[in-house]
Amino acid sequence: MPAQPKPKKPGRPKLPKGAAKGKTVQVRFSTDDLKRVTAAAKVSKQSLSEWIRSTVNAAVSIPNQGAMNG
Repeated sequence: MPAQPKPKKPGRPKLPKGAAKGKTVQVRFSTDDLKRVTAAAKVSKQSLSEWIRSTVNAAVSIPNQGAMNG
């Protein structure tokens, strides 16, 4: 009798090494702020997560800006 194949696991398949994002960050927005952020993401044709990620990346890559730069 031949061995039966293993059933597929439910859920999303694992991403290749290095392809997954590192950590998640939870952020709370007021209703008005969320509306503005969502509208800005829609205008730029990005998902909300993509827009937030690109905006944060742009903000932290500006030299001499922010509290971390002293």
